[in-house]
Amino acid sequence: MPARTGSARLPAPPAAPPPEPDLRHHGDAEVRGADGALTDLAVNVRTGTPPAWLKARIAASLDTLAAYPDGRAARRAVAARHGLPVERVLLTSGAAEAFVLLARAVRARRPVVVHPQFTEPEAALRDAGHEVGRVLLDARDGFRLDPAAVPEDADLVVVGNPTNPTSVLHPADVLARLARPGRTLVVDEAFMDAVPGEREALAGRTDLPGLVVLRSLTKTWGLAGLRIGYVLADPDTVAALERAQPLWPVSSPALAAAEACSAPGALAEAAAAAGQIAADRDHLLARLAAFGQIRTVAPAAGPFVLLRLPGADEVRAALRTRGFAVRRGDTFPGLGPDWLRLAVRDRATTDRFAAALDDVLDEALT
Repeated sequence: MPARTGSARLPAPPAAPPPEPDLRHHGDAEVRGADGALTDLAVNVRTGTPPAWLKARIAASLDTLAAYPDGRAARRAVAARHGLPVERVLLTSGAAEAFVLLARAVRARRPVVVHPQFTEPEAALRDAGHEVGRVLLDARDGFRLDPAAVPEDADLVVVGNPTNPTSVLHPADVLARLARPGRTLVVDEAFMDAVPGEREALAGRTDLPGLVVLRSLTKTWGLAGLRIGYVLADPDTVAALERAQPLWPVSSPALAAAEACSAPGALAEAAAAAGQIAADRDHLLARLAAFGQIRTVAPAAGPFVLLRLPGADEVRAALRTRGFAVRRGDTFPGLGPDWLRLAVRDRATTDRFAAALDDVLDEALT
């Protein structure tokens, strides 16, 4: 037998799959324990909130704490705000509770979540025992949604509008094309009240089969610690979700906030805030455009901006040493370590951040 003159080439081992994103990581983790030492660009709650008048309404409700919560007035106020009968409204302990209720109460054989987006819907579905499919939108076309990308047999579809973290606002008619008999279409509109005119909103629509719209009052009004949101859906779906709730799920102070924030004066204040957010976002995008290595997702419609930057993980850590907390992007399916999300703040804060970012990037090049 002739002698072998070389070693056999072994097949290369298969590439390791990328790590699964941490669906339970949220922006508050970036600032937890900082005790105010960091300028918060990681959490999408509007600064300077809740306003004094809302604090007063909530404080006044404390005199009723001996009684069990009665949500009827708040439910009527939310229904009137959207021009709906009360049977189509369910008040929840923040929008996050609504995702848990949907995962438990809606029977779905093939649930699908459109990503990148808020990760709690998928986490809730998985916790309830569902196998969850993902539709990953592509950065190359601005994370735009093509309804044809959603599987025909998907009987539960979850999509955000405007989407967290991309800040993309999907056209209402595109989302409406996803609705069909036998499918539950969940549209998370937690940030829609930060969009001037709430253009592209589906809240208030009753003509689309299976439509469920989620709203949150925690972002615009600074009530993340109070927990208040609501579901808008057909009466049968509302009843099924309500049966999955514990008794008295929304506290009396949160109910007082829901009623107050649905009043005409509050809606006018929110509309003015949305206009200011849009102007401040334009300023942020303009400052980011001065950095050649940064690419932002545009047009942006939410109170936050998504950007891509090589070495973003190291930049995020360096910004923290300069007093700024930003949201990492690699915990969102479809993104990776080169992505960051920035909350929109006032111009002075943005200018301070841009100066710090300039210093960080200069140091990285030297």
